[in-house]
Amino acid sequence: MIMTTIIGMAIVTMVPRFIPAFIMEKITLRPWLNRWLNAIPFAALGALVFPGIMTVIPEQPWIGLLGGLTATIIALFNLNVIFAVVGAILTVFLLTM
Repeated sequence: MIMTTIIGMAIVTMVPRFIPAFIMEKITLRPWLNRWLNAIPFAALGALVFPGIMTVIPEQPWIGLLGGLTATIIALFNLNVIFAVVGAILTVFLLTM
């Protein structure tokens, strides 16, 4: 019974993910719509990350903002994402000492 439930949940989860992928593979979108859709992951990432930046130290939100700014500047140099993460962590760490 448990295995049937797990397999059923896996199918129900995978079907809505695979169907759009197969449909979108066959459709050609207009260039402006494609550019707009390509921007969605960045907007979603910003919406997920920004609240965390503001609450690193609730009493001092500027520390999180400086850490985020450091990560942004490092990212503008097209370095590996790990450098942006480590740079932000070091900035917050040094500011809280």
